[in-house]
Amino acid sequence: MDLQLYNTRARGKEVFSSIEPDRVTMYVCGPTVYNLAHIGNARPVVVFDTLFRVLQARYDEVVYARNITDIDDKIMQAAREQGVAIDVIAQEFTEKYRQDTAQLNALPPTLEPHATDNIGPMIALTETLIGREHAYASEGHVLFDVTSMEDYGQLSGRSLDDMLAGARVEVASYKRHPGDFVLWKPSSDDEPGWDSPWGRVRPGWHLECSAMIREHLGPTIDIHGGGRDLIFPHHENELAQSCCAFGDEFVRVWMHNAFLDMDGEKMSKSLGNVATIRELLTRYRGEVLRFALLSAHYRSPLNFSESLLEQAEQTLTSFYNTLRSVQHIELDTEVSLEGEGFYAALCDDLNTPLAISELHVIARDINKGSDAEKASLKARLLAAGNLLGILQQDPLEWLQGDDANSAAGLDAAAIEALIEERASAKLDKNYARADEIREELTAAGIVLEDSAEGTLWRRGNG
Repeated sequence: MDLQLYNTRARGKEVFSSIEPDRVTMYVCGPTVYNLAHIGNARPVVVFDTLFRVLQARYDEVVYARNITDIDDKIMQAAREQGVAIDVIAQEFTEKYRQDTAQLNALPPTLEPHATDNIGPMIALTETLIGREHAYASEGHVLFDVTSMEDYGQLSGRSLDDMLAGARVEVASYKRHPGDFVLWKPSSDDEPGWDSPWGRVRPGWHLECSAMIREHLGPTIDIHGGGRDLIFPHHENELAQSCCAFGDEFVRVWMHNAFLDMDGEKMSKSLGNVATIRELLTRYRGEVLRFALLSAHYRSPLNFSESLLEQAEQTLTSFYNTLRSVQHIELDTEVSLEGEGFYAALCDDLNTPLAISELHVIARDINKGSDAEKASLKARLLAAGNLLGILQQDPLEWLQGDDANSAAGLDAAAIEALIEERASAKLDKNYARADEIREELTAAGIVLEDSAEGTLWRRGNG
């Protein structure tokens, strides 16, 4: 089964083939670590983690690099405001980013290059660009000359004039052309900086990714990912730097996820609707956030709302209820992903909504199937869930574990005791007390499910 991916540069889906038959290289733009990551930052994390999982199912080796931008004006500003060195800010928010994304069931990347560890490769790249007359030094800055590249704008598909018309372009005396972008900017003695052939400088944002890709992954990589907001100028400028310096293809497939809105409005600081991953994790489990982010196709806008999260919680609980019903059945170890509907959906440009609909089909078949069929169906559901990064918890832990949305502080032992008391009350025909206990548990967000084998319970969704 072929893997098809939408290539931004080609403006369409293509059958994916890696440079090396059994090895894939993928680079995704990571965080600028000056503050907590918001839920919009989480979308590319989850999207490309899902792609990482799919690639791992198909290839012997997948090298996934996600960078850390640890030198930036915003980090410097945060350090000044707190009266600390920039590495203190960078280290704090790098670690918090790792913690928060781990809660989304995101696998750690293979490589996590830091910008400040790659100054040498950035200087070497710049020297090559200057030598080939694609860059120049001016008033302490080093800039890329956009007019030196005949097809500048090929990724975004716009002319230079069109790109400048819709962008915030700094008009500065040190630029030959308004669209020229900074490779290095001057640093004063009280600012972070590095000695270079052009004086004491610090790198521009675009430069670091080009240098780190070549340094850690090679001259040409298979996949480069990020949000749509990075197409121009960041990825356009990466492409320009690398192709002009080395003449390589640089990236074979460019992938970009669409934006995320909050309750129908664009997420922005001015509207006060920026929700961090960390804040949302105080109210919802990370798997719920992940499932919500996967509920729409990655190239489609996603309206992130409380109702979406509640629906995600309910759907996951339904799947875990199904898995609880077959906990006693051992897995079929002979299950293959090939030919499965959910796998075909993911191989069609990560069609996660269709893949999720296939999970519902498998869960329905489990609930209706015979014991002889359930071993294979259970294995298929878990394998499908693993590709999506969900359904890997113990079902009872999910259904009965501590819930951030539970209004009451009843622990499992207290709930079990009340259920046992209720059973005794029913045996004694004390139905009034049995009803009181059910009402007490319902008020505490506990859902009871009576059956011939006894009473099962789970925590509700809110």
